[in-house]
Amino acid sequence: MNIIILSRSASLYSTQSLIQAARKRNHFVRVIDYQNCDLILGNKPQVSYYGDLIKNADAIIPRIGSSFTKYGAAVIKQFESMKVASVLSSNALLTARDKLMCLQVLAQHGLKVPRTIASNNQVMYEDLIKSFGFHPIILKLINGTHGIGVLKADTHSQAVTLMETFNKTNQKTILQEFIKEANGADIRIFVVNGEVIATMKRQAKAGEFRSNLHRGGHAEMINISDEERACALKAVKILGLEVAGVDLLQSKNGPQILEVNASPGLEGIEKTTNIDIASKIIDLVEQKVKEGKNARHHNH
Repeated sequence: MNIIILSRSASLYSTQSLIQAARKRNHFVRVIDYQNCDLILGNKPQVSYYGDLIKNADAIIPRIGSSFTKYGAAVIKQFESMKVASVLSSNALLTARDKLMCLQVLAQHGLKVPRTIASNNQVMYEDLIKSFGFHPIILKLINGTHGIGVLKADTHSQAVTLMETFNKTNQKTILQEFIKEANGADIRIFVVNGEVIATMKRQAKAGEFRSNLHRGGHAEMINISDEERACALKAVKILGLEVAGVDLLQSKNGPQILEVNASPGLEGIEKTTNIDIASKIIDLVEQKVKEGKNARHHNH
């Protein structure tokens, strides 16, 4: 098969892992920086890369960074209109990346999420923050990643100041309750093709509340409960994701979903669990290409 990995760099761990897994099965694989793809619309949709039209691609594996979500989604959509199989749909990427919309969709389907408030009304900040009735409160940028743009306000006045600052700089934020009993830990559940492939617990380093490995947190393997498993599988199904990292907090009210990552990194979880997740993603690619061919065969 002819597989394209849409990634900013071939040297990234996740990209390398996928290249190796694809080559082990004798697939032809190339890495294309989606930021430099030119999209040609018309009767016959095309993608051009540095002047060359991309032809004969069987599948794409999008690895879209959070700062390039919009254009990344447009590139995926273009491949979708060219009938190229993808392990991530443009719509699912856009929904999962918008933290507020993602939580809205999950809550709408009865999944538990931390109490969250979004507001554009500066006059109401004081009252909204008071409505939590306890501190600390978490403030999150709607499009942050790796724990960047996630802040903890320990006092009421600190929360108000942060909200005002974000508002001044036109940064969209949400307020969220701080789940104290999680003790700075969360669970990452990696799902591929409707199946839980790997799980790890990430623990924030001392004095830090964000458990991201990029922030110096450490990870260990963990066995998850049936409820946690069901919760993760339901979330990815609702969002229409086939490859996802679901981040859960263990709260006194059961598992609560923090966020669902549509382009989850492989390094932390592959190294922690010694599970070859990249190969599972290549399994999915092979399955999708086969299904696409069968569907086209039936239509003729």
